[in-house]
Amino acid sequence: MKKRTLGKTGLEVSLIGFGGIPIQRCNQWDVDEIIENLVAEGVNFIDTARAYTNSEEMLGEALKEWGRENFYLATKTPKITYDDVMADVQRSLSELQTTFIDLYQFHNCSTMEAYEKIMAPTGGYAALVACKEKGLIKHIGITSHSYEVLDHALNEEKFETIQFPYNIVENRGAPLFEKAKAKNVGVIVMKPLAGGAFIHSNYALRWVAENPNISTLIPGMDSVKQVLANTSVGKNFTPLDDEERHILEADANALGKTFCRRCGYCAPCPQGIDIPMQFIVEGYYRRYNLEEWALDRYNSFASNASDCIECGECEPKCPYDLPIRDMLKKTRELFDPLILHKK
Repeated sequence: MKKRTLGKTGLEVSLIGFGGIPIQRCNQWDVDEIIENLVAEGVNFIDTARAYTNSEEMLGEALKEWGRENFYLATKTPKITYDDVMADVQRSLSELQTTFIDLYQFHNCSTMEAYEKIMAPTGGYAALVACKEKGLIKHIGITSHSYEVLDHALNEEKFETIQFPYNIVENRGAPLFEKAKAKNVGVIVMKPLAGGAFIHSNYALRWVAENPNISTLIPGMDSVKQVLANTSVGKNFTPLDDEERHILEADANALGKTFCRRCGYCAPCPQGIDIPMQFIVEGYYRRYNLEEWALDRYNSFASNASDCIECGECEPKCPYDLPIRDMLKKTRELFDPLILHKK
């Protein structure tokens, strides 16, 4: 596995890291098997978060068997105040069953107002500095979907790492990463596969990895199959050739800009709709030519897009500002006539 330096942390991290969002859908047995294969394939960087429900807990259990010492652990808090952040660090240490965390990050700091509260004397940043002095954490980072926030954070030079979404569709992060590199700040890329939206995942990962300013990519993985596919990129990395680049660009053009990245931040839906899953099956129908499978899957949901009452609770939670109600309406308009016809 190829390694790159995570900025001023000095950590030599695997080019392909592990994103811990999807394992919320797994059982402990699955997670144990995933971690076993991460060790075997040379992955040494794990990223999770307090907000990922039981992700920290399951990782902590798996690492008891497969070795905490094999990984640099990164996690995140969505909290802002000193006391709340301090409490989250203690919870993370307990859930991950470790005496220290290599990188603790502020999770999705989405506005300058939130950033200023974090950096205030009574804010969360002071708490992480105190935790670092006590040896509870080793390094401090920040994650965001806002270019403005991370650009400002780089100017202030308080953080050792930044984390930002980046792929062939969402590619505006390149100047930010160049700036981070110049300041010796580590760059962690989330959403390199746009939440699994790309048909050619190998090409998508390699496109991101071509950027030398990036330290590590953290695609979410919830199966051994995904681990083996993704880690092959880090073990045998080569730049895209012209044909591969053309194919990936066609993928990107087919996706457009308005698509679900499956982060799950929109949950829970008051109507019980698994919102990302609606768009997944729609994608299988429209792009993967799996019409019958997608229709049957959609029809099997206890609640689907047809149950949306357009309350709008989901939309303010979406970090990509997607028009979720309109998107669900299009999903409904695709599948409902097909279901009636099938009956």
